[in-house]
Amino acid sequence: MTAELGSLLVKAGKITQQQLAKALEIQKQTNGKLGQILVQMGAIPDENEISEFVGRQLNIGALRLSDLELNPEVVKFIPLDIARKFNVIAISKLGKTLVVAISDPNNIYVLDAIKFITGCTVQPVISPEKAIQKAIETQYQDSGGLKEILDKIEGDSLELIESAEDTVTEQDLQSQVQDKPLVKLVDHLIADAIRKGASDIHIESYEKRIRVRYRIDGALQEMAPLPFRYRAAIVSRVKIMADLDISERRLPQDGRIKVKMGDRTVDLRVSVLPTIFGEKVVMRILDSKSLMVDLTRLGFEEGALKHFETAINQPYGIILVTGPTGSGKTTSLYSALKTINTTDINILTAEDPVEFNFDGINQVLVKTDIGLTFAAALRSFLRQDPDVILVGEIRDGETAEIAIRAALTGHLVFSTLHTNDAPSSISRLVDMGIPAYLVASATKMIVAQRMVRKICQFCKVEVPTTKEILLKLGVPESQLGNFKIYQGKGCQECGQTGYSGRTGIFEAMPITPALEQLILEQASTAALREQAVKEGMLSLRVAGLVKIRAGVTTVEEVLAESSV
Repeated sequence: MTAELGSLLVKAGKITQQQLAKALEIQKQTNGKLGQILVQMGAIPDENEISEFVGRQLNIGALRLSDLELNPEVVKFIPLDIARKFNVIAISKLGKTLVVAISDPNNIYVLDAIKFITGCTVQPVISPEKAIQKAIETQYQDSGGLKEILDKIEGDSLELIESAEDTVTEQDLQSQVQDKPLVKLVDHLIADAIRKGASDIHIESYEKRIRVRYRIDGALQEMAPLPFRYRAAIVSRVKIMADLDISERRLPQDGRIKVKMGDRTVDLRVSVLPTIFGEKVVMRILDSKSLMVDLTRLGFEEGALKHFETAINQPYGIILVTGPTGSGKTTSLYSALKTINTTDINILTAEDPVEFNFDGINQVLVKTDIGLTFAAALRSFLRQDPDVILVGEIRDGETAEIAIRAALTGHLVFSTLHTNDAPSSISRLVDMGIPAYLVASATKMIVAQRMVRKICQFCKVEVPTTKEILLKLGVPESQLGNFKIYQGKGCQECGQTGYSGRTGIFEAMPITPALEQLILEQASTAALREQAVKEGMLSLRVAGLVKIRAGVTTVEEVLAESSV
């Protein structure tokens, strides 16, 4: 109903055609709700006005939930999971008619589901999405906002341990971690991080406090603090969920947790590390719904994307993706595999760890402790009639040699290296003992990449800059006059950070005949780079400049992730 709503608002004189065009452009970039975007822009005073307008158009009522005092008994006619899933809340009940507030009155399925669950005739009224969400969190006591849960814990007369870590017994912890408020606290912590789109949860013990941080869009953000005296019990609860030994507090431990949140199944990789004031827990959130495996949405510039797509559709050769940890290499490789994954291709992968599962791809978890190394897996793959092989990482000369030879014998091989840029990957392979002529023959494409945060589209503004900064970035003097720079001011939508989401910057280097000749001649990395740039390769810095100029990211992000 997006375009229709916009047209109706223009027709009614609520907004102008220009405001609608700008809102639709922002929506295209953010996938946000049109009504919320119009409110953020200041085109509409608040979401209640939009709800009332839509209600009049559809000939149904509209309610301001903030003006009502809801009856908890009526509210609970709709189960919490249904209320959250469909963003709906029961308002009142008259006989067999249940009045419900809903943000999307066109969703007939929701009304049918509520009718089936409650056995009542359902009469919808429209309310803003965020108002309903707030009412749900307030009315359903079991939903347990963090402050509410902590208040409950503080009020419980629990015999929790306040003494030093090494005096806590296993029996004490087993008793504590089964306590319902503590269980709810840890569950809430995980669910809250998933809802916020975090990639990691950090729980850290210090001398007089316990700190929680989420990594969102690549940056750590501190959350509400937890009560210090529960530090051992919180860590132990996580350990139990991950099937770890709660009595072992002197050695690091690793485990996994699988949780279901609504219709989403999320895996968490758990790492517990002993520190001087207790144990630090890091939970890596592996949410397949947040994984973007679409080559066209990763951030490739048009020319680089064409080169990459050409390379991944070749019948043989090796394609390398390089960059530091956390630069998005795995996502790029998964996107490539998804693009070429058809029923007539046999794809095998060796990964450490296997982060996401894909139908139609045979994935193997490397286990070095039992001898299943990348090299061992790769040797076995060659007896499995593969067309495409992914080796999670080339760590040593043995793996590199097998991967190169596989690429030369009719297989398409994908892998990663830890190098700073694309040209230096050549010298890295040669340093591993691979002859230059094999590297030149087998290598088809090298991509170096970094992740940068995107400017929040709700609070993006143009900011003044100096000639010196632009020159430092590498902007040509001829372009200084019309080079604009943007930043996010910080708003509610982005948590006052000015950023929302991330994108990649890519240095894509296809191995052309000229580059192949330079590799055979064992030319320097600088010579390889010069030739690649001459043939059209954008360096990481230049690719970042393109993103800055387009208003996608900031100067600070590009400077932090690239060099001239």
